[in-house]
Amino acid sequence: MRKYRFEQYAATRLYSPAIAYSPDGKTVAHVTNTTGQFNLWTMPSGGGIPRQYTAYSDNTVRAVTWTPDGKSMLFTADQNGDEFHQLYLIGAQSGAPEQLTNAMQAQHYIGDAFSPDGKKIAYSSNARSPVEMEAVIRDMATGELTYPYRVDPAVGENYYTASWSPDGRYLMVLKFIGNTNQDILLYDTTTGESINTTEHEGDAIFFPGSWTADGSGFYLLTNSGREFQGLAFYKLADRAWSWVETPDWDVEQVVVSKNGRVMIWHVNEDGASKLYGRDLTTGQPINLPALPLGALDNMDIAPDGSKLILIFAQPTEATNLYELDLTTGDMLALGQSMIGGVDPEDMVVPELVHFPTFDGRMIPAWLYRPRGDTGAAPFPVVLSIHGGPEAQERARYNYNGFYQYLLSRGFGILAPNIRGSTGYGISYQTLIHRDWGGGELKDIEHAAKYLRTLDWVDSNRIAVFGGSFGGFATLSALTRLPDYWALGVDLVGPANLITFVKAVPPHWRGTMKKWVGDAEEDRDLLIERSPITYVDHLRAPLLVIQGAKDPRVVKAESDQMVERIKTNGGDVRYYVDENEGHGTTRRENTIKWYKMVVEYMEEYLLDEPVG
Repeated sequence: MRKYRFEQYAATRLYSPAIAYSPDGKTVAHVTNTTGQFNLWTMPSGGGIPRQYTAYSDNTVRAVTWTPDGKSMLFTADQNGDEFHQLYLIGAQSGAPEQLTNAMQAQHYIGDAFSPDGKKIAYSSNARSPVEMEAVIRDMATGELTYPYRVDPAVGENYYTASWSPDGRYLMVLKFIGNTNQDILLYDTTTGESINTTEHEGDAIFFPGSWTADGSGFYLLTNSGREFQGLAFYKLADRAWSWVETPDWDVEQVVVSKNGRVMIWHVNEDGASKLYGRDLTTGQPINLPALPLGALDNMDIAPDGSKLILIFAQPTEATNLYELDLTTGDMLALGQSMIGGVDPEDMVVPELVHFPTFDGRMIPAWLYRPRGDTGAAPFPVVLSIHGGPEAQERARYNYNGFYQYLLSRGFGILAPNIRGSTGYGISYQTLIHRDWGGGELKDIEHAAKYLRTLDWVDSNRIAVFGGSFGGFATLSALTRLPDYWALGVDLVGPANLITFVKAVPPHWRGTMKKWVGDAEEDRDLLIERSPITYVDHLRAPLLVIQGAKDPRVVKAESDQMVERIKTNGGDVRYYVDENEGHGTTRRENTIKWYKMVVEYMEEYLLDEPVG
C-alpha cells in the first residue's frame, strides 16, 4: 500500500450539518470550510458553481434558514469557538451580513425561524438570564421582542424554538428538561395559549418534526413507553399523538415536503443510517436506494418533494454534500470533501464487533484492523472513546483522517459505544446518569481485555484516546486502570468533576445535577470519580490539548491536571490553542491538533521515525 503523509488524510473540505433548500427549491444553502473556516455558501440544486456569502476567519457559521420569499438568509455565527452565537441576515443576491443581535456573552439558536409571512422570526436566547434559554419572537419591522414563556430560573427550564405552523398561528417550541426528557409546546400567537402536546409522566424524549402542508398537525420523534425513538403524528384537532412507525432502532429525523406529498425519515440501525420514505397522497412506501455504510448528519427535502439534500459521511470519505433524486434514485455528490489524493482503496472499512463486559452486556464497537502490508503483527492499537457521553461512535471519517492515517502506519483502532451511548435504547443511554467514572470505566477495562485476546494486537502497545467526555474517560482509564496503557491523549476533557460542574455554561446547570452530580450534595461521589483524585497512579505518558476559549470544559480543567502531573515528575505534554474552544473550527488548527496527536503516538509506539 502506498504511504501517504498525514496532511493528505487531513486535507478535507468539510460540510457541517447546516443545510436548507430555498423556497423555490432551486438553491441549497450550506456551510463548508472550503476557505479554512466554516462559512455560508449556496449551490444550485442538481449541481453547479457554488457561491460564497461570508468570508469569516474568526467567526464560525453554525445554522442557516431562508426567508419565505427566498430573498435573504438568516444564520448564526460565533467567534473563535466561544459558542456565543449571534443572529445575522444576509441578502441572497449580495450584501454584507446585518447583525441582528449583539449580546456577545449570550447564545442564540434558530430552527425554521421565519413566520410564513416573513414578518417575524423566532429564536432562543439566554441574553436576559444566562442560566435559562428563552423563546423569543422578534418583529422584523419594529425590532420589538416578545417572550412567550415566563422562565423561572429556580426551576431550570430551557425553551428552543422549532417552527411555525403553515398559517403562522402556532409556534412550535421544544421545552428541554434534560437529555432524556422534553416536551413539545405550541404557542398560540392569537390567544396567547400554550398547548403541551406531549404531556407525560417520568422521562421521555420528544423531538419536533415537520408540519403537514394543511397545518392539521405535525410529525415528531419520541421514545415514550419504548426503548427506541419512533415516528409519531400529532393531530391538532384531537390534541393527541399516535404512532406512525416503531422500529427497534432510533428514528433520527423526519422531513415532509412543503407540498405535503412526500415524507422521508432515517433510522440509525446499529450505527448505520438507513433511509425510508412514504408517499403521503397514496400512503405507499417510496423505494429508496440503500446508502453505503455511514452516518447521515442532516437532510432537507425540496419543497416539491422531488429531491433530498444530505450531509453524509463514510469511513473512507469525510462529510460531503449529496443530493438524492427521489424519482430516479440517483445520488449526486454536489461537493468534494476529499482533496488530499488518498486512494479510497487504501483505506479501511471497520467491522462491527461486540465484546462482553462486567455485567453480562455486550458492548458494540467498530474494529479497524490495519492492512497486512503495513508491517508484521502484532500491531499497536488505539482505544478511542467518543465524547458526549450521550452520543455514538459511527462508521465515518472520524477526527479528520486520524483513524485512517494511523491504520496506514500499522495501528489498529477499537472505537466502542460504552454504556451511556445513544442508539441502543434509553435504558443503555441513561446508565451514565450520575455514574461518570463508574460502569463505563469497567466497560473500558473490558475493551482493553478484549483487545488482549486478538492475536494481531500488541498488548504492550495499547493507547487510550478521547475528547470531551472521551477525554474524561481517557484520564479515568490512565489514572484508575494504569496497567493497561502505553500512553494516553486527552482533548478538552474534564479532570475534576467538582470544578467541571461549577464551570459549565449557565443554562446547563439545571440539568447537571441529574446528569453528573451536584458540587455540594454529591461532593464525595464527584471526588471519588474525578481523575485528578488518582493522578498519583498515572504511569503512561500523556498528551493534553485544550482550547483556551472552551465554554464547556474550561481551560482550568486541563491546567490543574497538567500541573499535578508535572509536580509528580510525570511525562506530560500540554498544548493550549488560544484561538479555539471545545474542539477546532479552523482547518489549519484541526490539522495541527491531530498531527500533534499522531506524531506523539508514532514517537512512543513505533520504532520507525515519523514521516
